Amino acid sequence: MVSITPLGDRVVVKAEPAEEKTASGLFIPDTAKEKPQRGKIISVGPGKVEDGTKIDMTVKKGDLVLYGKYSGTEITIDEEDLLIMRESDILGIIKE
Repeated sequence: MVSITPLGDRVVVKAEPAEEKTASGLFIPDTAKEKPQRGKIISVGPGKVEDGTKIDMTVKKGDLVLYGKYSGTEITIDEEDLLIMRESDILGIIKE
């Protein structure tokens, strides 16, 4: 198994699968499915350096996060679809 460690203030996120059916129980065809905007953080970079000061990451591995619809770059590792994005692309941490 290959692992990836992001650099700087980047994170690797595994997107949650798109909704298969509506709240009323109707199945959604593949062509109408929304791109997921939630995911679980798989790996976190060390943070960034700004004006000589190291800024630590706010998120950590295992956090469930909400991100913009078109955020990040899609990558595939070991046949698993992942996103790599900057921490600033994350809109919030979901607490359940």
